[in-house]
Amino acid sequence: MLDLFGEANEASIGAITAGYAVSRSEAGANSERRFRDLLQALPAAIYTTDAEGRITFFNRACIDFAGRTPQIGEMWCVTWKLYLPDGTPLPHAECPMAIALKQNRAVRDVEAIAERPDGSRIYFMPYPTPLRDESGRLAGAVNMLVDITARKQAEQRMMLLASEVDHRSNNLLAVAQAMLRLTKADSAEEFQAVFQGRLSALANVQKLFSDSRWTGASLKTIIEEELRPYDSRDGERIRIAGDDIHLPATLAQSVAVAVHELATNAAKYGALSTPSGRLDIRWETSDAGPLVLHWSESGGPRVKEPPTRRGFGIGAVDGIIRTLRGKVSRQWRPEGLLCELSFPEIA
Repeated sequence: MLDLFGEANEASIGAITAGYAVSRSEAGANSERRFRDLLQALPAAIYTTDAEGRITFFNRACIDFAGRTPQIGEMWCVTWKLYLPDGTPLPHAECPMAIALKQNRAVRDVEAIAERPDGSRIYFMPYPTPLRDESGRLAGAVNMLVDITARKQAEQRMMLLASEVDHRSNNLLAVAQAMLRLTKADSAEEFQAVFQGRLSALANVQKLFSDSRWTGASLKTIIEEELRPYDSRDGERIRIAGDDIHLPATLAQSVAVAVHELATNAAKYGALSTPSGRLDIRWETSDAGPLVLHWSESGGPRVKEPPTRRGFGIGAVDGIIRTLRGKVSRQWRPEGLLCELSFPEIA
């Protein structure tokens, strides 16, 4: 693709150079006027200079490109300021057009940044090419400036996406390793079932991230998807209340794991383990306050005392809160668990 792109520009420059030679050889005012009209009609920024580098012509596209109207007689370039791709200032006397004239050769395969008077910048590729008279002596040069800003922005987005995917992958692997290390079971079958459930919770939230192009996930969707298998047909077993909130990726993943563990424990030992059990989940937040998630179980087996075994479920929830500088509180009431999760930052 880039080779074809470069070949097309080479062909354009070749045609312009040939047209210049023809117009000069004919030495006719009509021929030169037609040649200039052709350059004016082209959408690419094109200008010419004499052998010393003074601008002798520029088309209307140069004005849009440079964000200003160049002046005939200015030196080297139609742009206001120039920079190298790394942001280093590039003096006009060292720009590609100046090199083409000073060294009497075409300059190719370079990139630069043009800054307009309003501060906006354009990534571009120049194609400065010497022009010679009938005797072969340097008479000036022609330059075409090709805007590649969209391409550069796409490359930057790809780099950011690759970096984000790398970060997410490392984070996901760390969570999976923690689950593997802390999952407890009395048999291989039980271990497989428990571990698969936790991986499914992570997979579900990863899909939400993908659907949102990794901008985050809906809190309400996370909770609804995780609890859907436990709800009754009439929808009365599980009640969810709260305005929907878009969570950033890190927090969304942590909340998904926490909700999965709370739901798993409720299905094994708490309100979701019996048909009569009920679960109420609600949350609240404000611009200045934390996100607070309330988890309330009732109607399940009566709780005689807090559990003595600290498995991955409790450890995962506590670890999430600790990582996000939040708070967790539990009340093991006879009618069921009451848990409150507080996340100080949701932005």
